[in-house]
Amino acid sequence: MSPRGIRARRPRVPKRTMWLAAGVVVLAGTGVTAVSVTGGSGGSGADEASRPAQAHTLSLDGKDPKKRELPRTDTQLFSLVGVSWEDGADDFEGTAQIRTRGAESGTWTDWRDLDFGIRAPETEEGDASRVRGASEPLWVGPSDAVEARVVAGGKETAVPDALRLDMIDPGDEKGGKGQGKGGGKGGNGKGNGQGKPSTEPGTGESATATAGATPSGEDADPTAAPEEPAEPTQEPTEAPATEQPAPSGAPAPSDAPAPSEEPAQEPTATEPGAPAPSQEPTTEPALPGEEPTAPAPSDAPTQEPTEDPATPAPSEEPATEPTPAPTAEPTTEPSTGPDPSGSTSPAAPAAPAIVSRADWGADESLVVDPPSYLDTVDAVFVHHTAGTNDYDCADSAAIVRGILTYHVETNGWSDIGYNFFVDKCGTVFEGRAGGVDKPVRGAHTYGFNGYSAGVSLLGDYENGGTPTAVAKKAIADLSAWKLGLHGVDPEAQVTLTAAGDTGVYDTGEQATLNTISGHRDGYATLCPGAALYSALPEIRGAAGASVYGSRPEK
Repeated sequence: MSPRGIRARRPRVPKRTMWLAAGVVVLAGTGVTAVSVTGGSGGSGADEASRPAQAHTLSLDGKDPKKRELPRTDTQLFSLVGVSWEDGADDFEGTAQIRTRGAESGTWTDWRDLDFGIRAPETEEGDASRVRGASEPLWVGPSDAVEARVVAGGKETAVPDALRLDMIDPGDEKGGKGQGKGGGKGGNGKGNGQGKPSTEPGTGESATATAGATPSGEDADPTAAPEEPAEPTQEPTEAPATEQPAPSGAPAPSDAPAPSEEPAQEPTATEPGAPAPSQEPTTEPALPGEEPTAPAPSDAPTQEPTEDPATPAPSEEPATEPTPAPTAEPTTEPSTGPDPSGSTSPAAPAAPAIVSRADWGADESLVVDPPSYLDTVDAVFVHHTAGTNDYDCADSAAIVRGILTYHVETNGWSDIGYNFFVDKCGTVFEGRAGGVDKPVRGAHTYGFNGYSAGVSLLGDYENGGTPTAVAKKAIADLSAWKLGLHGVDPEAQVTLTAAGDTGVYDTGEQATLNTISGHRDGYATLCPGAALYSALPEIRGAAGASVYGSRPEK
């Protein structure tokens, strides 16, 4: 995401306590500092025998004020890389390029550009002393050596202070492996979140998963009923765009913008002894052969909450589940507990399948502060991760784990920035903790985080990448559902007030935006890339026809 705006400097506030257990190791002869992110008192959602995520840093020192170079250097294992610097308010203009050596092949890649455009949140989270300026992270796959060069450009007279290379090993979390096939299909359409990470792009069709279903490509349990073989899927880019769910029969969208203002204040954080923010209550899992029940009504809040609802730990997969899959079933469910505000509204629509944080292996001990909540979600901003398109969908969970570690350990944020991720196989992943059906405030669109949810598609759609049909459909269904929880038409427009100077809007300026917009609509950036941005009209139309949508009553 290459920015076009200039970042304003913000005052510092005292550093907050980080609930994190970390071990620091300096590798002899390399200058690499390794921070092993281990599970503290919080649950990680991963198997105890799995390898934890690690953040390795390497200082980029030199005498030339405008340039830093790192010769080929052996490192510990990493799969995601970026550069960062000390001052989080310093907007760097220049170029940063890296090349890496594959851990298995031993082959060096070509030079690759790192993108800039990350902006810290416009709240206390973004003003914390731990916050650093940084590039976008780049997924490179398992690597064990790196070469880098950073050059100041434009109006820059020098590279930023305390410039360093940040390398992330996402670990090997047993619960976060996306090993099941099925083209992003899964879930029963009743909000139980029983979606399975997919290893192959699908056809764009919706499907249901029963309690006894076994992912294709895996050995079936001898006691379980055999599953009908799936039809071969097409290439991602050839998936029929017409295979969208039938319209729900909702009335036509309204053309009138709906004014909205920035929430007057941020909600008060919960006490440290409160349950982990991602542990939203869930309904009792259905036994095999039983139809799961729809979630209880979820209500849009009417005032700013003072604390996160006290919730029990998430339910686990029932022991009677006949599926012999090697990974845990996603169990993210829309919460049936009280909404942050306690207000009442029409029943929430069924949710699309969403892979929970526990199932992609989030280390909850990394999370610095409890989530904060919005009054309502007025819009969805679509992003891309600006990484690589050359990834296997089986690696999607690892990519998300890597981004979580990067956003916390490198950027210095409280949690992962985006509310949701979608991969090219159409699998949806829960992002920032706090409840997938709650109006959780994220860190994704500077100036408009106070009104919106952020959905990021894994990959680069500015430099040749093309979003697959199943990915576009997943974004449409997710957006329709998320906006429908708050009675927002996905094909309408809304007027929002910029909470900061975004390079497109000045602080306090009114912005009339589509309720499904691209990052570049609100902030000076190329995100979500030309190809994905041009697909937004199609995505809005699909969201308007989605079975997961719930339009406001006329």
